[in-house]
Amino acid sequence: MPAMNLLPNGYIRAVLFDLDDTLCHHRPRAGEIFNAYVASLGIPLNSEDVQRATRWEHYYFANSPEIRVDKQQHQNQTFEVNSFWISFSRRRLNVLGCSPAQATELAPQVAQYMIEHYHHDVFVPNDAYRLLDYLHQAGYILGTVSNRNHPYDHHLEALGLRQYFHFTLAGGEIQSFKPEPAIFEEALRRANTSPAETLYIGDNYFADIIGARRAGLWPVLYDPDGVFPEADCPTISSFDQLMTQLK
Repeated sequence: MPAMNLLPNGYIRAVLFDLDDTLCHHRPRAGEIFNAYVASLGIPLNSEDVQRATRWEHYYFANSPEIRVDKQQHQNQTFEVNSFWISFSRRRLNVLGCSPAQATELAPQVAQYMIEHYHHDVFVPNDAYRLLDYLHQAGYILGTVSNRNHPYDHHLEALGLRQYFHFTLAGGEIQSFKPEPAIFEEALRRANTSPAETLYIGDNYFADIIGARRAGLWPVLYDPDGVFPEADCPTISSFDQLMTQLK
């Protein structure tokens, strides 16, 4: 769908970003390797299965009830393969169309494969650098808000991104995770701006858009792959689209 008008009538002072799959991308993606391995086991997958699993991952990692249960159940357990990822693999296999029994049987094998064989590069799209250059030079307050458990400044340093941001925020620092209001409220405190003055950009509709909207920020969905074609919010497929409207 074409991008909606992204900007409110009011004055924007701060632009905040999600980190993973918005500014930073993995190549190849974990889901692609997961799907390929599952298919190699003789489980047929079609495009609808893949799309459903992609949307489910967005839901799951948006601090869903399921991920909270999995974290609680597996936080103190130590196995050769982390039991959290076995549980995640079982859930994802179910979404891909496996029966509960088949998913339970295959989950340890799939989790082991992913831990041993999934390797990726991390990159930042060129249009993200262009947007950040412009926003930084234009004097916007910039920040990142992530559902990661630990601070990640060193990752931004390695990618040449840290210089752009006035602050970074990991959910684990304050034990609040998107879409909960508290993490957005802390981001506003660090930015020293009101919700009405703050734009928030993220790729996960369930975590980023719902969370930002609840907290009163102006949300923009970054969705280059069309994961959420029905999204009821301003949507961009390229950061260049946002830059043209902020000029």
